[in-house]
Amino acid sequence: MTERAPDGRFEERLTAGFAPDGRFEERLTAWFAPDVYRFGIPLFVVSGLAWGLGAPIVSALFGGLGLFVAAFFRNPERTIPTGELDVVSPADGRVIEVGEIETSGGKKALRIGIFLSVFNVHVNRAPVAGRVVSIERSGDAYLAAFNREAETRNVRCAVALEMADGRKVGVVQITGLIARRILCHPEIGEWLERGVRYGLIRFGSRTDVVLPLGSRALVERGTRVRGGSTLIAELEREETA
Repeated sequence: MTERAPDGRFEERLTAGFAPDGRFEERLTAWFAPDVYRFGIPLFVVSGLAWGLGAPIVSALFGGLGLFVAAFFRNPERTIPTGELDVVSPADGRVIEVGEIETSGGKKALRIGIFLSVFNVHVNRAPVAGRVVSIERSGDAYLAAFNREAETRNVRCAVALEMADGRKVGVVQITGLIARRILCHPEIGEWLERGVRYGLIRFGSRTDVVLPLGSRALVERGTRVRGGSTLIAELEREETA
């Protein structure tokens, strides 16, 4: 399924400095993502019942699972860098790819891929400030994130952001071996600030950032990153006449 802006143009950027009239409002603002209530509370309830019935081992098992779920859906605050050319990590995890790719449109781009284990924070953040110009959902597989075919076959949600200067940056949520759902809250036309929490993948996944060629990567394979606070790249400075 693909959603796109009606004409792909945002003429309002010519006035008011690309003012974010349709500013996106964060929904993931609590200490834990709302999913923690759906998945965590039942586990704690079973743990309590098992304890009351004199089954401490069962109680400990379900209590441990409840703590794991709570940790998975944690949603810590982060200090967002403010540099004009800064690109922040869209997720917590480990960088598994930094390299040049060819986009579906035939253009070259820099892609930085981040693997999220089940122990990482899974709330996704916008890598740059920009307006959503397209949201594309595709794929039907759930391959391991390290599988090269996962890049194109796995269930994914690609969001294209148009920055105030017209440059496009993509951020792609990709499911993994045990991930089964992608949450992406923004709508076409909404303006996302850099570092804003815009979505979530559960449970274990990959998040890619696709940047204009000429951007400089600040990370390499194996680098540990934190969503919203780790600088992963710097956009190329545009020359003025």
